[in-house]
Amino acid sequence: MPQPVIGITLDLSDHRYIARPQCALAVAQVGGVPVLLPCLAERAKQFAQLCDGIIFTGGDDPIMETWGIPTHEQAKPIAPQRQAFELALLKQLDDQRDIPVLGICLGMQLMGLHHGGELDQHLPSTLASADQHWGKREHSISGSLGQGIVHSHHRQAITEPGRLTVVATAPDGVIEAIQDDQRPFYLGVQWHPERTDDESLGLGLIQQLVDKARKPH
Repeated sequence: MPQPVIGITLDLSDHRYIARPQCALAVAQVGGVPVLLPCLAERAKQFAQLCDGIIFTGGDDPIMETWGIPTHEQAKPIAPQRQAFELALLKQLDDQRDIPVLGICLGMQLMGLHHGGELDQHLPSTLASADQHWGKREHSISGSLGQGIVHSHHRQAITEPGRLTVVATAPDGVIEAIQDDQRPFYLGVQWHPERTDDESLGLGLIQQLVDKARKPH
């Protein structure tokens, strides 16, 4: 069976596309063919047709005006072109529900917002243990997805999952993973599996994505 093509979204800053190598390396390690996707909202349909699976990568913060909410003054918004592209791609994937999807950090947040969820835009203002999630820290998570130690780096978090289901939380109650129970693989995680040492919650999640992508759509 051919190796599945896994699309990986890119960050956009100062008129340059930016990508850390870990996601692409992890995809290649578990048997996928990583393809980096430029922020072209008008090409969302073609990218969804090209790819057997999609990874929405981490980044800065969503632009909340899209959902009728002011962006927090201490947020660092992502490029508008990136948000427009990733939301267009998520919408396209609503029509291609058999394509496996993994959202990482910002990717999870956009998945949650896209599906009617709510976002705490500045955890340091609302959560005494916010520093446990920032500064490339490690902490435990548990839930139906499993339990273990994950690599975390975020100041925002989904507080309501909308139409998705919570499948992991941190000890302080922060939602750490959400999924669509009606799809073969549609998972968002607040941590970075490409930087997490725990096999099942790190490389194992990317392995699951690639394995699901091997099946004909």
